[in-house]
Amino acid sequence: MHAVGIVLFLVVLATAVATFARRWRVPAPSLLVLAGIGVALIPGVPALHIPPQTIALVVLPPLLYASAEELSLRDLKVVWRPVTILAFGLVFASAAAVGFTAVAITGLPPAMAFVLGAVLASTDPVAVTALGRRLALPDRVQVLVQAESLFNDATSLVLFKVAVGIAVAAGAAVSLPAAGGEFLLLGGGGSVIGAAVAALVWLIRRRTTDPVLETVIALVTPYAAYVLAESAHTSGITSVVVAGVLLGRSGHRLSDAHIRLQVQAVYAVVVFTLESVVFSIVGLELPTLVRDLPKGSGWWPLQALALAAVLIAVRVVWTLPLTRAVKPTRSRLSWRVAAVVTWAGTRGVMPLAAALSIPLAARGGAALDGRALVLVLTTAVVVFTLVVQGLTLAGVVNRSGLALEPEHTAREEAGARDALNRAALDRIEHLADLEAMPPVAIDRVRRNLEARLDRTEDLDGATPDASYRNLRHEVIAAQNIELHRLYDEHLISDTTRRRLQHDLDREEAALGGR
Repeated sequence: MHAVGIVLFLVVLATAVATFARRWRVPAPSLLVLAGIGVALIPGVPALHIPPQTIALVVLPPLLYASAEELSLRDLKVVWRPVTILAFGLVFASAAAVGFTAVAITGLPPAMAFVLGAVLASTDPVAVTALGRRLALPDRVQVLVQAESLFNDATSLVLFKVAVGIAVAAGAAVSLPAAGGEFLLLGGGGSVIGAAVAALVWLIRRRTTDPVLETVIALVTPYAAYVLAESAHTSGITSVVVAGVLLGRSGHRLSDAHIRLQVQAVYAVVVFTLESVVFSIVGLELPTLVRDLPKGSGWWPLQALALAAVLIAVRVVWTLPLTRAVKPTRSRLSWRVAAVVTWAGTRGVMPLAAALSIPLAARGGAALDGRALVLVLTTAVVVFTLVVQGLTLAGVVNRSGLALEPEHTAREEAGARDALNRAALDRIEHLADLEAMPPVAIDRVRRNLEARLDRTEDLDGATPDASYRNLRHEVIAAQNIELHRLYDEHLISDTTRRRLQHDLDREEAALGGR
């Protein structure tokens, strides 16, 4: 009951915080972290101890799956090279830089310092996605930041396991071939299992038309991918991400409008609830962990700031040479692009879950020296990135000049709607030539589409009959084909495609069945 009460309290807190966040136009994750810290500082509030397995198994799979489904595979194909460089090279560089800095300024043993480096080396997909929803970034920049956070898990996880093994074994030698094999097992095995789960779900959903069953499948899929991969000793997170990316690309072909709208509504509630809980937990954990610090650790706030600064500096150095891949029209390197990509790469709940999983004792039974400080520094850096970078990210994007103007988005959407309506009119004329539909229904739909093109209101309020509904279904099918043609030919952004697809789904669902 105590755990249930905490979850209910966090959901209520998140609802209130989200309301204020929208009114103040600030990111909800940042406010949730601050609210969690404030609640934890209230006298009499019990200490919160969340098992890392709970976060990894219950919270992360659906959030990662939702983030992966939002990823544009079309744009990922364009930026896969810089994503690969960041997912490998930047993770190693960040881990090394944090490790050496921690040895110099914190007094941590070298082994534990590099455990800290491995924990903080990668960006967090949950935090990156949650903060990035509010930004009007170009597709390539958004996909670069989001894809990097989704695919750098295997690299950081291998580093973390190797570093923890050294710390627990009190200086055991590192086998590079063994570490490479473990990386292939984690990343490659997770990818294979994720692809297999996606293929199985694809086959099942092709034969399913029940909205309730489709919703259950959508909710179970990320957990199945995660559990199967972890049971095979591979990366569950990589498995979930691969399954989400593959199924997100083909989702519109596997279900109809009613099912898509229902699944989207259910997942919106699930994502809101879990994100609310997880970001509140980050804030609630920090005061509790600080109380457990040994004496002589009072410099941890400055140490955390120094580590956060190192992560930002290393990220700028690595992202600057990659700006040509993101903005190919530029002949020179762009500090503005590098600044946005750097500032958008936040840490979140995944580093916290990894730090909490560090063993309590070394192999000989002695307490693992420095574990408490590693937990506090990890949480403090996470809080810094979520609060400071989260609250200022919109300002950095606006000053960089990369933000898409609302007028640009509106023009693109209006042009796409016109293209859909013209494709629908072509379909209407084709059906009229074939005399496949009643002339009254054809004339009525034609007037409706022409009114949309002329930006005038359609005054036809008559009750739709069966022939009209069937014709509208034909028209919407033609518009769906045109929408995906525009997207595949890079004529519209992924954001515009999703918005128009949602509108078409709502229009089709309102017509009812054929």
